[in-house]
Amino acid sequence: MATRKTSAKERPSYRCTECGWTTVKWLGRCPECQAWGTVEETGGAGAVRTTAPGRVTTAAVPIGQVDGRRATARSTGVPELDRVLGGGLVPGAVVLLAGEPGVGKSTLLLDVAAKAASDAHRTLYVTGEESASQVRLRADRIGALSDDLYLAAETDLSAVLGHLDSVKPSLLVLDSVQTVASPEIDGAPGGMAQVREVAGALIRASKERGMATLLVGHVTKDGAIAGPRLLEHLVDVVLQFEGDRHARLRLVRGVKNRYGTTDEVGCFELHDEGITGLADPSGLFLTRRAEPVPGTCLTVTLEGRRPLVAEVQALTVDSQIPSPRRTTSGLETSRVSMMLAVLEQRGRISALGKRDIYSATVGGVKLTEPAADLAVALALASAASDTPLPKNLVAIGEVGLAGEVRRVTGVQRRLAEAARLGFTHALVPSDPGKIPDGMRVLEVADVGEALRVLPKRPRRAAPQEEEVRR
Repeated sequence: MATRKTSAKERPSYRCTECGWTTVKWLGRCPECQAWGTVEETGGAGAVRTTAPGRVTTAAVPIGQVDGRRATARSTGVPELDRVLGGGLVPGAVVLLAGEPGVGKSTLLLDVAAKAASDAHRTLYVTGEESASQVRLRADRIGALSDDLYLAAETDLSAVLGHLDSVKPSLLVLDSVQTVASPEIDGAPGGMAQVREVAGALIRASKERGMATLLVGHVTKDGAIAGPRLLEHLVDVVLQFEGDRHARLRLVRGVKNRYGTTDEVGCFELHDEGITGLADPSGLFLTRRAEPVPGTCLTVTLEGRRPLVAEVQALTVDSQIPSPRRTTSGLETSRVSMMLAVLEQRGRISALGKRDIYSATVGGVKLTEPAADLAVALALASAASDTPLPKNLVAIGEVGLAGEVRRVTGVQRRLAEAARLGFTHALVPSDPGKIPDGMRVLEVADVGEALRVLPKRPRRAAPQEEEVRR
């Protein structure tokens, strides 16, 4: 008996829910985005179809005749957020703000919604995670009340679109996109299909109305934005809200921005009365002392294009176990381990191998760039010898495995920030460029030269000499 051949219409097809890649057979891992378990069956492949030309909605015009004034950014009322956005919110732009639970996303956007509201620009705040009364309590606490700020608690997409027709806002804040669902799409809120549909509908509404939209997004346990990767491609701006919930500092970092650069960082301080921008956040990362303390060294890190002076601390104690402890906080463990090896081999410091070593930063800042290597090495050497570094000294430079101190980007901006805060001495790699007035700069080629800034401890007198003096 002859078997019936499967037609092209009946042949199943599979699609990746993350990136949209399609195939005719199932795979455990998408070869396009390398995600596991995201390839799902979507039905028959169907016959190949072509789209006939249709009527255009808007005639094409030379690019020089397009009115660019419609895309002028409007300030949000929060200068630190405007810095990251590139000047403010562009009408029709869709911004996705993602961050861990409790980091302050809702507090920041409620403050933005209140400050951006005016007679000519209404703001609609839609919450899907809280009730309207809960949001009102937060608004009372942070002082985010305005007659032109409208509040609604909805989880249905059609109801959200209905509020847009009635309020006609210039700014929409949706908290969060994973809590809203469309009744026309199967699946629970937060699923791949639902997030795709909700985001697509709100993006279309924003473009048609010229309305700026701020979407709150959840993150996974790995820190990635939850939902399909297509969500990040659809929106215009992607912002990452970072910060340790046990610290006051919060950073808003640009990941994608169609209207500006992605190398700007906004600094905020979270407190009981809400969240405020920090135009000069370096004070959070420093500990002012009358006298220098062993095991501390200052450096200047670049967060985007913003220089921040940060303090590195190290402590070494005799170990009570066969395998000494290596504990870090705010620093990369691999970089600290590498600095320990360089100090022992190139710097001839042998007292580090059998001691417990603790290293940390001040104020909750995370130092990940290699420019902090020299400061980490000097802090470890200072702790091992129990001798403090000179006062008002900053160290900038990347340290290689051969012990050499390499050049880093933005040395002049780093030195200018250090000079503005009153530091007078700096250790930098060779050829630092223009040096600020009143600052003495020592160029070092390797770790050995850098370690010479450590004061030599006075030689302790022998017991016989002490008896003679007595």
